[in-house]
Amino acid sequence: MTMNETLVRPNLVRDTRNVLARELKPVVRDPFTLIFSLLQPLVFLGLFGPLLVGSSGQPAGETLAWFVPGVLVMIVLFGTGATGSNLQYEMMTGSHERTLVAPLARSSLLVGRALKEIAPIVIQALVIVLIAWPFGFAIHVGGLLIGLALLAVFGVGLGSLSYSLALATKDREWLFWGVQQSLIFPLLILSGMLMPLDDGPAWMRAVASVNPVNWIVQAERALFAGDLGSSTVLWGAVSAIAVAVVGLIVGVRSIRRSS
Repeated sequence: MTMNETLVRPNLVRDTRNVLARELKPVVRDPFTLIFSLLQPLVFLGLFGPLLVGSSGQPAGETLAWFVPGVLVMIVLFGTGATGSNLQYEMMTGSHERTLVAPLARSSLLVGRALKEIAPIVIQALVIVLIAWPFGFAIHVGGLLIGLALLAVFGVGLGSLSYSLALATKDREWLFWGVQQSLIFPLLILSGMLMPLDDGPAWMRAVASVNPVNWIVQAERALFAGDLGSSTVLWGAVSAIAVAVVGLIVGVRSIRRSS
């Protein structure tokens, strides 16, 4: 084997790094999309938060300690859940086909794209936390760091599933958004991130108990409160890892079938 052949031979780590760098360049050149994606969680924080404070009768700090972690999970849910639309655009323009003929490990095309979602998640989460801080939201540094890591793992898995959906629907953008919206909103409502589910019907609480997003939301609340040893943190970590593993397995298989 010649030196040139060795250099172009697919390598998962190197190729993932290259794909990650390629995916991050548009974000660095045009951060407006990152800023715009903060609009929805800021609206929920600014308009929905005061309603919760008024209805709960509790101090603003306690209400925000319950509400803000749910907003952070919402950022991941809506942000990474929609990333497959970018891949659909690449498929329609022919950019995706060109990457498939490149000497890259097929797995790196998915893993690199999924890892790219970590940076926006961390930046957006920190912005939300800093905005809520002057209004009484307490920051536990250790819990914040672990919580961000948990969100990153969850985001990688959800982003991979979104890419898989894009590959399955191909150029049928309407079908991608139809399936995506049909799944995202039930996951959101049945996670208790916006309203408590304690007084909900029994069937709703039963479904929520097997909803991985619900366990991740509860884990984030425990972490931000500094309760690092809570059992909900363990279940949240298990749920995030399970979503990541399933997402990467399904995504890698979808990438390989599409090549």
